[in-house]
Amino acid sequence: MSRNFRVVNKNVRKVDGLALAAGNPMFVGDMVPGDALYAGILTSPHAHAIIKKIDTSKAEALEGVHAVIHYGNVPRVPHTTAGQGYPEPSPYDTYMFDKKVRFVGDRVAAVAAESPEILKQALDSIEVEYEILPAVFDAEEALKPGAPVIHDEEDARVIIPVKYEKERNLVADVRFAIGDVDGALQKSDVVISREFSTPYAQHCPIEPHVAMARIAPDGRIEIITSTQVPFHVRRIVAQTCQIPVRNIRVIKPRIGGGFGTKQEILIEDVVTMLAMRTRRPVYLEYTREEEFVSSRTRHPSKSRIDLGVNKDGTITAIRLYVLLNTGAYGSHALTVGSNAGSKVLPMYPVDNIEFHMEAA
Repeated sequence: MSRNFRVVNKNVRKVDGLALAAGNPMFVGDMVPGDALYAGILTSPHAHAIIKKIDTSKAEALEGVHAVIHYGNVPRVPHTTAGQGYPEPSPYDTYMFDKKVRFVGDRVAAVAAESPEILKQALDSIEVEYEILPAVFDAEEALKPGAPVIHDEEDARVIIPVKYEKERNLVADVRFAIGDVDGALQKSDVVISREFSTPYAQHCPIEPHVAMARIAPDGRIEIITSTQVPFHVRRIVAQTCQIPVRNIRVIKPRIGGGFGTKQEILIEDVVTMLAMRTRRPVYLEYTREEEFVSSRTRHPSKSRIDLGVNKDGTITAIRLYVLLNTGAYGSHALTVGSNAGSKVLPMYPVDNIEFHMEAA
């Protein structure tokens, strides 16, 4: 039976193709007004430390510096940076700024200034005294008794009932099983056991994380940002900056790549708070180095698998254990870790399956 498809198997002109080919302004960096302030973030040089003292007086005294923010002068609001549906499965273990830093590249303070040169001078003049704490760099080590506890703050929590044990650095635990895996493995002609690991992977979009916030004529906050999740940006910024969702408008122009890393709300709250403090447009763009150090990566993992097979090629049983390394914060831990089983194991017609995922 013949069908007349209007779109399938036809060349379709891209709506914004001509504008892209002509190099027209379509990205966040193209939309920065002339009166915008430049923002930057001072980051931690330590993997785990307490900020004992922070002195921003020299930065604030510089001509052309309009605002300096840090844990001492912004609201402390636990939230997740993961742009996911509500109720969010990721733990509320992140703060706009905290007295504790948890990885090299974690936020310490932010500045809004008239020029990139003044901004750099201001960031360099901020004095921070740290109490360095024992750190942990491996998910297996993080789960061992006596390991340094990365999130010992009382207000870190999850809002859906999942296993979350801060004292063990455990952010998620998922288990499911069907059939009798032990019995099937014992009866299998061949049992193959292997261990695998996947490394960190930086997404490397051509356009790094970049955002601008300004006060619109109607008094609302406008955030123009390179994001994959504009509605989650709106909701999470409303949480962290303690303003009504209806007072925020998020504009997502063309983005120069994301691949998952721009499902995180990493800088939008900072530019919003600075815009609220200065009443000026505020623009922040990560450098490539900052993209590697301070943004998010694909979670590394370690896996163990036991596979039962009969001589005729039939798979009789699969047991899969996955340990996910979420780093200093638990964003996307439950969902990414769960996908390691839910997106893979159903591909195999097996009556006996056991899956266990832990994220640390």
